Amino acid sequence: MATLLKRLLRLRTPLAALGRSVGRREARLGIDPGAAVRVRFAPSPTGFLHLGGLRTALYNYIFAKKHQGSFILRLEDTDQSRLVPGAAENIEDMLEWAGIPPDESPRRGGPAGPYQQSQRLALYAQATEALLKTGAAYPCFCSPQRLELLKKEALRNHQTPRYDNRCRNLSQEQVAQKLAKDPKPAIRFRLEEEAPAFQDLVYGWSRHEVASVEGDPVILKSDGFPTYHLACVVDDHHMGISHVLRGSEWLVSTSKHLLLYQALGWQPPHFAHLPLLLNRDGSKLSKRQGDIFLEHFAAAGFLPEALLDIITNCGSGFAENQMGRTLPELIAQFDLTRITCHSSLLDLEKLPEFNRLHLRRLVSSESQRHHLVGQLQALVEEAFGSRLQDRDVLDPAYVERIILLRQGHICRLQDLVSPAYSYLWTRPAVGRAQLGTISEKVDVIAERLLRLLEKSGVSLTQDVLNGELKKLSEGLEGTKHSNVMKLLRVALSGQLQGPPVAEMMVSLGPTEVRERIQKVLSS
Repeated sequence: MATLLKRLLRLRTPLAALGRSVGRREARLGIDPGAAVRVRFAPSPTGFLHLGGLRTALYNYIFAKKHQGSFILRLEDTDQSRLVPGAAENIEDMLEWAGIPPDESPRRGGPAGPYQQSQRLALYAQATEALLKTGAAYPCFCSPQRLELLKKEALRNHQTPRYDNRCRNLSQEQVAQKLAKDPKPAIRFRLEEEAPAFQDLVYGWSRHEVASVEGDPVILKSDGFPTYHLACVVDDHHMGISHVLRGSEWLVSTSKHLLLYQALGWQPPHFAHLPLLLNRDGSKLSKRQGDIFLEHFAAAGFLPEALLDIITNCGSGFAENQMGRTLPELIAQFDLTRITCHSSLLDLEKLPEFNRLHLRRLVSSESQRHHLVGQLQALVEEAFGSRLQDRDVLDPAYVERIILLRQGHICRLQDLVSPAYSYLWTRPAVGRAQLGTISEKVDVIAERLLRLLEKSGVSLTQDVLNGELKKLSEGLEGTKHSNVMKLLRVALSGQLQGPPVAEMMVSLGPTEVRERIQKVLSS
């Protein structure tokens, strides 16, 4: 009995240790037992969704799903002058295309809406009023011209431009006089000399003495719209955001945001600032590069799974880097504590290989393959249209056969409608004279192939055909087997290079092969 108890205790120890380990990890992430994890992706619709934005959205999504939480899309559209028509719709469309749809958003709604900042102005006005009452904020009557002069003067003296806090110490009487002339001033937040330190979940303990390097920031503009600093604090509070995962460019602003939380008497969320996503050479991803927008990748035939895979593969947050991870695997393996401070270098030249891997995985699934067949049918229609001599090439069974035979050889479904594969959909214009330059024995080779096709009881699989095709050159003096294959490849496809002849024959099917060979003989 004593021995049995010792064995049981030995068995239980790792389980207990595992429980403590999980509990410690949750505590390090600031996840309180029973508290809901709520994260947000909050882009500005001043442009379409690009790879940098996708990476931020993805890390928020997989963190939320890892901890049974909610992923929220909030559009920060307070800078009305820079809004791009269609950008708001594009952002949500592309998140859905990528397979990481928000749980709450402008389109889906939710309990914490509205989810566009331009529709939440009353909340910012209330927060501003509270800050004015406590003296944590004050009206600023400085004209744009004066502020521009301050900026130019600082730059001329090689200094960082900053507001000189001129309106900070106006008396109540002075404020009343100025309000009579300018009833809608901007509102600035009074920065404290001592900013609170905070523990970032990626960068560790941090503190930025913002008051010593910049002037009091505007939090509410004269048009009633908030700046980013006030809006994100107010929205994160009212939306119950538990964790803020955003780009590292906002790390230095966090002390300013914590001062706002402090002044409003609110509990701040936990912060995790994600290192930048850079080009392979270390240069910054630029929105001016048209090819970093998700629309470009979708139109070019790249799979969302491949994009999610490559932008996580080049970064941190996982025990190891590996190609081919699916979204469920990314969620299961993600560990926020493994994100490092180093920037992620993205090598887009590797994207075709990532896409090949994920395309092959989709082909192996019968239901997904059915979807791919429909996509390829549409691509063939679009690429060839009226040039299709025989619409039987759109038959689902034929299209599926092509996909199965070429899987692993193509990176994108679009590759199958490139000129290299046009022979699959249209008959090549090949004459006897063209084939005669390859071998004088055109008729003999063609007749032998036709007899092979007439053989009864022979299943013309690729393996069988490989063996039978080797026999075609037997007894043909002065003709190499390689030339026989070259002649057949040109006869069937009009091309000198391409898949093995046996695969071409299986792809096209015996009826089409016979028709193409007979056409050559009669030309």
